[in-house]
Amino acid sequence: MAEPLRLGVNIDHVATVRNARGGAYPDPLRAARIAQDAGADGITAHLREDRRHISDADIEGLMEVLDVPLNFEMAATDEMQQIALRHKPHAVCIVPEKREERTTEGGLEVAREENKLAHFIAPLRDAGCRVSIFIAADKRQIEAANRIGAQVIELHTGAYCDAFAEGRWPDAQKELQALEDMSRFAHDLGLEVHAGHGLTYDTVSPVAAFPEVRELNIGHFLIGEAIFLGLKPAIAEMRRLMDDARA
Repeated sequence: MAEPLRLGVNIDHVATVRNARGGAYPDPLRAARIAQDAGADGITAHLREDRRHISDADIEGLMEVLDVPLNFEMAATDEMQQIALRHKPHAVCIVPEKREERTTEGGLEVAREENKLAHFIAPLRDAGCRVSIFIAADKRQIEAANRIGAQVIELHTGAYCDAFAEGRWPDAQKELQALEDMSRFAHDLGLEVHAGHGLTYDTVSPVAAFPEVRELNIGHFLIGEAIFLGLKPAIAEMRRLMDDARA
């Protein structure tokens, strides 16, 4: 029987709505507490260089109020490393970041930056943070992530979700097969496997069914769906679909 599948809820876009008016509402910390009550196993927040959504104060507040682990998404910069070392969240996920992008567009290029990233993550591991690397479902990148000492990889599901949304069924199936194959490959190397980016009610079940995947991180869709359903019911429905697929 497959191990239980965890759900990490990304609250970045609660902060996006707040920042659109420059006030204090809606409050990402309140969203995090609701997510906990709705069945989230962890909270994910990405502190970007330009602070377009999550702020430094949000990270401080989350560290104070959360009863579930915080997954701190961050670029591989000296500034973010120092922030992570100050707070020592349960997990840090190293992601690619370009200021001009709307959202994270793909996985981190680990193989070309192997030596740099190995030195970058070493202090984070020494501080007790679980280090995750956000990468494409690519064997070369997974092998590099393993060599640099990452404990976890998070597979980028965006290409699969985009193909599904656009009705490109052969492409969606090809991407899904790659995710399945690389989940197994990473697991066999001893890495813990997570996945996320763009997952919806319509796309989550096949990924949730992969027995090697231990955690899904989902944010934008849930925050959008909360406009219509409320945050707690939106998360509860995602939790139900994940559990049904796992069973």
